[in-house]
Amino acid sequence: MIYFASDTHLGLTLDQDNHARERVFTAWLESIRHDAKEVYLVGDIFDFWFEYSQVVPRGFTRTLGKIAEMTDAGIKVHFFTGNHDMWVRDYFAKECGMIMHYRGELVKHAGKTIMVAHGDNIKTQGQPMLRLMNGVFRSNLARFLFRNLVPTGWAMRFGHWWSGHSRKSKAIKMEFRGEDELLVQYAREWADTGLPIDYYVFGHIHTAVDYPLNERSRVLFLGEWIEEPHYAVLDAEGNMKLVKL
Repeated sequence: MIYFASDTHLGLTLDQDNHARERVFTAWLESIRHDAKEVYLVGDIFDFWFEYSQVVPRGFTRTLGKIAEMTDAGIKVHFFTGNHDMWVRDYFAKECGMIMHYRGELVKHAGKTIMVAHGDNIKTQGQPMLRLMNGVFRSNLARFLFRNLVPTGWAMRFGHWWSGHSRKSKAIKMEFRGEDELLVQYAREWADTGLPIDYYVFGHIHTAVDYPLNERSRVLFLGEWIEEPHYAVLDAEGNMKLVKL
């Protein structure tokens, strides 16, 4: 089995016990160990992550330990950066054995071609502010300045404040807009090229949706783990479905 999950936002408190949400997530990871061949974590697994060469954020012991157990057992775990955890370096790869992805990827499993991406930096044309913020926050210069000019404690407090403020300013779930959804439009553009893609798997919008694109292809949005955890699973015959935990 191939599993996909995103937007657990570990570290986000709101009105919840963050440790309780982490236990739910790690319990799910443990439950799939018996049949998981590969696991795709498709962005925003952490609500904020920034690491220095010798320092990483405190917490997340259960999650990182469980992932390390899985990779030690030969299960491939892929980590896609999202807009909340884009500032990773090499800790996840070296210490936890994860395979890192910094942009969307085309992968093949069970005879199916799958596009996997978090989705935050897709279709930013016509959104100048979003495009500017993506360019700034993903730049090496911004990382260098943040790492070298801002004291570690201040950097962590600012990052968590910024991330939490962003989440509190809007609803947990975004409204799914069908054909007006930018990621659906992006998938349709790929389909129009004639490239045979069976599944498009995205995170980011916090709404779990299985959307038929055409006779061959479907777009699956993985939802979120803050209020209503979902994940997707691909079986050995190439069938993919969304599952509510």
